[in-house]
Amino acid sequence: MQRTILVLDTGSGDLDHLVEALQMAAGDESRVQTVFGAEELLGRLGGGSICDLVVLDCHLGDGRRDGMDVLRKIREKDEVVPVVAVAEQGDVESADEAIRAGATDFLVRGGKLDTRVATLLGKIRNLFALVDRNRLLDEQNMLLREAARSRYRIIGQSPQVLEVIRRIERVASIPRPVLIRGERGTGKELVARAIHEAAGAAQRPFIAVNCAAFTETLLESELFGHERGAFTGADSLAHGKFEQAAGGTLFLDEIGNMSLPFQQKILRVVEYGVFTRVGGRTEIRTDARIIAATNVDIEERMREGEFLRDLYDRLAFEVIEVPPLREREGDVDILARHFLNQFMAEIPALRGKRLAQSALRALRRYQFPGNVRELKNIIERAAYRDTTNEITPEDIGMLPETEPGIDMPGGTFEEKVEHFKRRLIDQALESANGNQAQAARSLGLSYHQFRYHHRKFEEIGKSDAGA
Repeated sequence: MQRTILVLDTGSGDLDHLVEALQMAAGDESRVQTVFGAEELLGRLGGGSICDLVVLDCHLGDGRRDGMDVLRKIREKDEVVPVVAVAEQGDVESADEAIRAGATDFLVRGGKLDTRVATLLGKIRNLFALVDRNRLLDEQNMLLREAARSRYRIIGQSPQVLEVIRRIERVASIPRPVLIRGERGTGKELVARAIHEAAGAAQRPFIAVNCAAFTETLLESELFGHERGAFTGADSLAHGKFEQAAGGTLFLDEIGNMSLPFQQKILRVVEYGVFTRVGGRTEIRTDARIIAATNVDIEERMREGEFLRDLYDRLAFEVIEVPPLREREGDVDILARHFLNQFMAEIPALRGKRLAQSALRALRRYQFPGNVRELKNIIERAAYRDTTNEITPEDIGMLPETEPGIDMPGGTFEEKVEHFKRRLIDQALESANGNQAQAARSLGLSYHQFRYHHRKFEEIGKSDAGA
């Protein structure tokens, strides 16, 4: 493999002898190229082309920019590539300064240049194998990261999603609770499963429980299990989810909906790792990792005394915020095509369809109150409805927000305005999954302003129903 050596020169031929000596010593195994500007050199380093060695004069630089300054810029761009700083006359102080700035070696130009260059290249050759290994590791790590994203089934390339994956990989190996926050449909369970898999626990149990789907009594039995005879119908001992998740992960979804007394019980498990089955007296120890998720405004709940700060503190060893789809730059197109391809693979009769650019533009304009889950449903319904091979805005016509204009009822101007306000309040509340504080923020209202309008329209609705 032929190596590439880049020499930064001033354009005045100051380093011509050095270039000749480098080419002679390197022979056919290396190609020596001269560049005459720091910007060109830095561009070559960052342009995807491989450079094996950089040589520059630490005083002359490129004739306009000091060599030491260029050297520091090189290190900001590439921490690995070997860099040799040269000088017409050298001393210990200059060499030390160059090494501290990031130079790999220091060479004095002058007498017996050919011999010194040959010796230098002999030393540098030993570094090439190390640099090659580092580059190979970087490529392998990049491939591993791509494979990890695929393994986690988290689709997207936006900076927001990459940050979520970075946090997943960082916390996965730390056996502590994680709190995942995000709107409905953003993929909080997907993130929890990714943490479980990234921790190397893919073969161990992953148990998910939607805390909002049970009454408090049923949830206690679901999580902690019960002894025989604990209540009517308890004909045998039942192991709860904490026991079933032994050695693995217990995912508590919608934890913000728990009552305060039940939060106390969960706090005890999180803090001490022990619990008691319903109707039992013996403490049982659990080693299940707890990952919790919520779409409610936990801070508001704590302020109102509806969520224990101690429980939040225990769960929030790491908090991962899953961004809503409307904030994921460029991911709508990627996800839309992914869901379409997935649906066509599942149903061969629908193969051969594609998304029109006009349909993608309509999707980009939409706010997606239901986030990724809603996009998936939209794409599948559109593919089913489409009678051609191209999915158009008409096929996804169930997105009223993508088209200008609002269908207004008759009446006076004031009545039309009130109707529009009511629609805004209802849509904001639906997007916030019933969270009034979040809905208020989305409309730029205070909590009390939102409450006033919401109550007013509720009363109007009751009056209309009564009439």
